[in-house]
Amino acid sequence: MNAKTHIASKNRQLKITIAGQATSDGDGVKLTRMIGTRELDMLDPFLMLDVFESDQALDYIGGFPSHPHRGFESVTYLLEGRMRHKDSAGNEGIIQSGGMQWITAGSGIIHSEMPEQENGMLAGFQLWVNLPRSHKMTTPKYLEFPANPDTVEQWESGSQIRVIAGRTDLGTEAAIKDTHVDLTYMDVQLQAGDEFIQQLPKTHHAFIYMIEGDVTLGERNSAIEARSLAILSQEGEQVSITAKQNSRFLLVAGQPLNEPVARGGPFVMNTKDEITQAFADYQSNRF
Repeated sequence: MNAKTHIASKNRQLKITIAGQATSDGDGVKLTRMIGTRELDMLDPFLMLDVFESDQALDYIGGFPSHPHRGFESVTYLLEGRMRHKDSAGNEGIIQSGGMQWITAGSGIIHSEMPEQENGMLAGFQLWVNLPRSHKMTTPKYLEFPANPDTVEQWESGSQIRVIAGRTDLGTEAAIKDTHVDLTYMDVQLQAGDEFIQQLPKTHHAFIYMIEGDVTLGERNSAIEARSLAILSQEGEQVSITAKQNSRFLLVAGQPLNEPVARGGPFVMNTKDEITQAFADYQSNRF
């Protein structure tokens, strides 16, 4: 257990689990969409969560050729493999295992994400985070963060927490410090018998994506199955997760925007008129 007092805090409980939807995107990349489906359209401020994992090159080799975005942020985190990013602002970089790229599409960006490998395992996640109305048309930005031991909390038991956004209760912080939306995003690996406790603001929506293993949540000991997404209740100031066997999961939480959402293909704005304008701007080469 992470050694900090949480006695007075109430634990969040399991609300519902989502199996996700097998689909493909880009040039035939096979993936499972956990958020952004009929079952779970969004979990404010999260618009989409895609999970990709395959050691078969045909499942990912086509990658995600050049395409536009406007009005949100895209966070890609790799568990294994290598991907190359290029965009219309002149940015280019490669992320690999344990690395993360954070793209603020803002007023408009055209980018590609292509596998920098022809074989082997490619596994990771892409999370879309909505931008508040006041920042929808902000200047596009690309940030790249390679795996960094300073963002990994190591326990004596062998458990570890990689902090992608936010801060653990013991003080381990992400490399990215300023985000448009207040976020917690952690890759947690627990040894059997260990308990992970993390404070979460009551206002934040939160979910767990179970990568592998077997864990229970809170005092009700609610089980979360591997490769499922568990939405947490908003009641409670913390989450408590205990590993029944060696386990790995993502913990993600964010401040809801509570604003209208209009979607149109790769654009996410507040009104349909703004979506129409986004298509017009893209077709007129104003990105």
